[in-house]
Amino acid sequence: DWLNSLLIDGIVAGVGAVLGFVPQMLVLFLFLAFLEACGYMARIAFIMDRIFRKFGLSGKSFIPILIGTGCGVPGIMASRTIKNERDRRMTIMTTTFIPCGAKLPIIALIAGALFGGAWWVSPSAYFVGIAAIICSGIILKKTRAFAGEPAPFVMELPAYHMPTVGNLLRSMWERGWSFIKKAGTVILLATILIWFLQGFGFENGFGMVEDINHSILAKLGGIIAPVFAPLGWGDWKATVAAITGLIAKENVVGTLGILYNFAEVAEDGAEIWGTLAASYTTLAAYSFLVFNLLCAPCFSAIGAIRREMNSAKWTWFAIGYQCGFAYFTAFCIYQLGNLFVGNFGIGTAIAIVFAIIFLYMLFRPNKPRNRLKIDKNALPA
Repeated sequence: DWLNSLLIDGIVAGVGAVLGFVPQMLVLFLFLAFLEACGYMARIAFIMDRIFRKFGLSGKSFIPILIGTGCGVPGIMASRTIKNERDRRMTIMTTTFIPCGAKLPIIALIAGALFGGAWWVSPSAYFVGIAAIICSGIILKKTRAFAGEPAPFVMELPAYHMPTVGNLLRSMWERGWSFIKKAGTVILLATILIWFLQGFGFENGFGMVEDINHSILAKLGGIIAPVFAPLGWGDWKATVAAITGLIAKENVVGTLGILYNFAEVAEDGAEIWGTLAASYTTLAAYSFLVFNLLCAPCFSAIGAIRREMNSAKWTWFAIGYQCGFAYFTAFCIYQLGNLFVGNFGIGTAIAIVFAIIFLYMLFRPNKPRNRLKIDKNALPA
C-alpha cells in the first residue's frame, strides 16, 4: 500500500503535475532565444533607458529583467553589466519579481483551477511583476542606501541578423532540459518528502493515516498557517505549498498535486482541479498567486543573489524586502478586494492605512542627499 501510494500519490502526482507544463515553457524559451540571438536585446535596453531612469533604474536593468522571464538565476547574473553598485543591487533585488519559467506552472494552475482558464490571469501576473519592479525602484531610490543618479548608459549595439534555427533550438532545449532535470532531482526529492509527511502521522501510533488532516505535514503547516490567514489562504495546504516553493517554485504545483490528488489527469482539468477550486475563493486564489510570484525566489536564485551581492547582509536584506513586499501586496489585494465585495473588517481598515503609507512613499518628493558643504572659515574676509 505504501509503495503504491508513493508512486501514484507522490511521484506521479507531484512530478507529473510539474512536467505537464513543459510544452508551454519550451515555447516561452524559444521566443526568448530569438530575442537574444537577433540583436534585439541591446536595442530594447537603449530604448528603455530613458523610461527606466524615471524609476531610478538604468536601461541595462531591462536585460536582466527580460532574461529573468526564463530563469531568475541567469537574470541575476546578467546584472554584472551594470557598473554602478547601487543600480546593480537594486536590479538584483527586483529582477525576480518578474515571473520566471518556474512560476509559469503556478500561473497556469491558478488560472485553470480557480478562474476557468480566464485569458487575463496570465498577463496580469506579468503586469504585477512589472509594477512591483517600478514601484520598488521609485521607493528604494528615495532611500539613503540607493540614492543617486543612475550610471550613464554605454552599450555596443550589434547589427540585426537572422538567428539560425539550430542555435534557437539548442538554446530552447538547454533551458528546457535544465527545468526537466530539476523536476527529476530536486522536485522529485521534495515530492517524496511531502508525500511522506502528508501520508504518515501519529493518529494511532506512528504509521500511515487515512485522514490527511492528522498527518505530520498538517500539524507543521497548521502552526505556520495563521501567519497567512490575513491573505485569505490560512489553510495549511496552501501554506505548505508556498513554503516548499522556496526550494523550487515548481514545487508549489507539485505539492498541491500531492495534497489535492492530481494523479488522474483529465483533459478539461475538472477531475484534478475540482477540490482545489472548492477550497479557495477567487480573491484568495489571486492573493496566493501574487504572493508566490513576488516572494523570495528559489534556493538556486538566492544562491545567485548571494554570489552577486557578495554580502550576507545585502542578501538577507533582499530576501526580507521581497518577502515583505509580497506579503504587503497580497494582503492589500485580498483585504481591499473584500471591500469591493461588501465585506469590511479590521483587516480592510489596516490595508487602507498600508495603502496610504505606500502611496506616500511612492509620491513623496526625492530630497537631494548630496549637498555642497562650504567651510565658512576658509572664505576670504
